[in-house]
Amino acid sequence: MKSTNATTELCRYNETEIFVRERNLCTELIGKTSFTEFVFMQVTGRNCGPTERAVLDAVLVTLCEHGMTPSAAAARLTYLGAPESLQGAIAAGLLGVGSQFVGTMEGSATILCQLADSGDGAEATARDIVAQHRAEKKSLPGFGHPHHRPDDPRPAALFAVGRAAGVSGRYIGLLEMLSREIDRAYGRHLTINATGAIAALLLEIDVPPSVMRGFAVLSRAAGLIGHLYEEQRKPAGGAMWKAVDAAVPYEAP
Repeated sequence: MKSTNATTELCRYNETEIFVRERNLCTELIGKTSFTEFVFMQVTGRNCGPTERAVLDAVLVTLCEHGMTPSAAAARLTYLGAPESLQGAIAAGLLGVGSQFVGTMEGSATILCQLADSGDGAEATARDIVAQHRAEKKSLPGFGHPHHRPDDPRPAALFAVGRAAGVSGRYIGLLEMLSREIDRAYGRHLTINATGAIAALLLEIDVPPSVMRGFAVLSRAAGLIGHLYEEQRKPAGGAMWKAVDAAVPYEAP
């Protein structure tokens, strides 16, 4: 087999020890670091300080649960068909974490990075971004919500955690500036939603946009475990199936 130059910095092990990013799993990590701290270290390679821990804890709690969402429905319906595969049902729910539901922080963070790179021209860049999305009839990631009006209650709580934890507030400020520009352009108020706030907070602790959706997957997986345990005790999948069958009748072509 031809050799390659591929390497990893994540983990090494021998017959008696396991090291994660050069920290001994059994003597330095188990029982001595929280899951949130471990995840931050695993993903970023940096130690998780009090600010990062507070922000990431808040993000993971925020995204874990929001009722009978599409991801929860997909998980429950999959479990209805394959109750022997808890992991399959969780995976089914997670496949829908993307650009429309749960995972929109990636798109929002990309826009915030554009604004940050614009420096003193951030407001003009914001106007151009909003105008382009309006012209193309595209939704702006991080804004709007089908249920929470006039405002999603979660961003204020998230920003309070971030500010109390000592983040700089740079990206929170850019998101709020973008929000004002959106309201002006549309002539009405469009709420900052949870994923928009999360995008700003994760940027505040230097999490790259390209991996932000991974934290949404991690959080929602925990929420889906709760849904499936409830499904085991109080099945709802059958009722969902019947409701869909009634809501979408056959129509001859």
